[in-house]
Amino acid sequence: MKTFKKIILVIIVIAFASCVDVVDVEVQNGPTRLVVEASLDWEKGTAGNQQTIRLSESTPFFNTGTITEVTGASVVVTNDTSGDVFVFADQGNGEYLSTTFEPVLAQSYTLRIEHNGEVYTATETMTPVTDITDIFQNREEGFNDEELEVHIVFTDPEEEGNNYLFRFQREGDLLPGLEVGEDRFLNGNEIDWWYEIEEDEDEHIDPFQPGDILHIEMYGISRPYYDYIKILVEQLGGTGLFESTPVTVRGNCINETHPENYAYGYFRLTQVVKASYTFVEE
Repeated sequence: MKTFKKIILVIIVIAFASCVDVVDVEVQNGPTRLVVEASLDWEKGTAGNQQTIRLSESTPFFNTGTITEVTGASVVVTNDTSGDVFVFADQGNGEYLSTTFEPVLAQSYTLRIEHNGEVYTATETMTPVTDITDIFQNREEGFNDEELEVHIVFTDPEEEGNNYLFRFQREGDLLPGLEVGEDRFLNGNEIDWWYEIEEDEDEHIDPFQPGDILHIEMYGISRPYYDYIKILVEQLGGTGLFESTPVTVRGNCINETHPENYAYGYFRLTQVVKASYTFVEE
C-alpha cells in the first residue's frame, strides 16, 4: 500500500479555447507504515511446512527507487491452542522464512512482529477449502457469447459461512485476475464458477484463445478476510467518472505499542487447491 506525497501535474485541455493550463495539485502526504504480507497458504496434498512472510515499508506513490524491505524484525506465529511457536527467520531481503510451520484446519494462530521498538499482532484461523471436481470451457455464460470462458465446478460444504478467493493467471499475462465468492444463497450445492477475459484493445488485452494455459487457484478464506479482499478487488477495477474514490483499507494487523501507527496488509491462513487448464479448439 503506497501513500501519496509528490506534486502531480494535472493538464486541463480546454478545447474551445485551444489552450493548456498546468495546475499544481498538492497530494496528501501520509506517514510511513509497516506493510505486512503474511499469507500462509496451505496447498492440499502438501505438508505446508514452508511459509514466508514479507515485511516492507510504505513509500510515496511516485517513488519507485527507494528500497523498502524491512530487515532485523522479530517474526513469530503461535498456535493459540497448543502454544507451539514457529519462528520466521530473517532472510536479509525483507522475507522471513519458516520451514517447520504446522498447519491445522480450523485452528487459530497469532502473528507477532517486533520492529523499531513497536509490537504488531494479528489473529486468524486456518480456513479449509473444498476440492475442484471439474474444469471445462464454454462460450455461453460470459458477457460475450463469442468468447471463451473457463468453468470450475465444486461442491460447497453444507456448513454455513464458506467464502472463496479465486486467482486466475494466464501464462504470459503480467497480472492475475482475482474474484471472491460466498455461499449465502448456494450453501451445500454444486457450484459452477466461470471466468472470462474481456477484450480491451487500448490495453492490448485479448480474450482466451485455443492453446492458452490458465493456472487456477481456489482458496478457502475467513469472513473478515473476504470483506477485506472484496474491497481491494473492487478497487483494482479502477474508478470511473461516477465511481467512489479508492480508500485505504485497514487489515487485521494491530500496533499494540502505538495503535494509531497501524500496519498495512493482512495476516491470513488459507487452504488452497491448484489446477491448470489448456483451452482447446472446439
